[in-house]
Amino acid sequence: MGLFTKKKTAAKLPGFGLTLGLSLSYMSLLVFIPLSALIIYSAQLSFADFWAIVSDERVTTSFRISFVSTFLAAAFNSVFGLILAWVLTRYRFYGRRVIDALIDLPFAIPTAVAGISLAAIFSPNGILGAFLQNFGIEIAYSKAGIVIALIFIGLPFVVRTVQPVIEELDKELEEAASSLGANFYQIFLKVIFPAIFPALLTGFALAFARGLGEYGSIIFISSNMPYETEIVPLLIVKKLLQFDYRGASAIGVTMLVFAFILLLCINLLQAFAKRRKKN
Repeated sequence: MGLFTKKKTAAKLPGFGLTLGLSLSYMSLLVFIPLSALIIYSAQLSFADFWAIVSDERVTTSFRISFVSTFLAAAFNSVFGLILAWVLTRYRFYGRRVIDALIDLPFAIPTAVAGISLAAIFSPNGILGAFLQNFGIEIAYSKAGIVIALIFIGLPFVVRTVQPVIEELDKELEEAASSLGANFYQIFLKVIFPAIFPALLTGFALAFARGLGEYGSIIFISSNMPYETEIVPLLIVKKLLQFDYRGASAIGVTMLVFAFILLLCINLLQAFAKRRKKN
């Protein structure tokens, strides 16, 4: 019997070697090589020169404005994106498909067009800007304008990430919790939210990452003043226009490191949430 038995081997994905090679080649050409070139170019600087560039007050202020504005926009989108995804998934009403299609509009239009439109609406002479001026609120050409632009471009990431998870939720669990006497808030906090939290965290990370590199929509609605409303991508562009390639590469590498660390922490938190959900 043992003569005719074959040794069992672990199942492998058909064409794994070819697909892995193509994937690595694709990632190398589009991601690894450009990032490596940026790091290599900035490595020509001595540590003292590198630190002098990134620790400059104008640079640190730009980093603070970019990260704080992006975090606020991503947090806002996480809350209202979840609400919007819930309404579009759980309710049927007239015009739902139109609203659902409009969610993807920031993906379709150029960011510069979005920035011009937002600046026209929220400017002191705009429809909303003139109304808000009566209450002493200024959106355009301020830090608030940066957050508004980032909210506009980041909303689809949260909605489209959370929406499929809400659609796949087992409603029997909600009905069982309701039959045991739980109210809506208890059902949401104990049953629904733990199930959608990993997806919500992913949407937050995507919106945050997208907002860090945003340029086109912000420069039109922001005053772009150094130390006040100047974001990191705009500062990098100014460095390039001044042929300060080393300064631009040093700032770019610093932004890359900070963004990678933050996204890594978010991914670890997401993995922890998924593991806790399984247990």
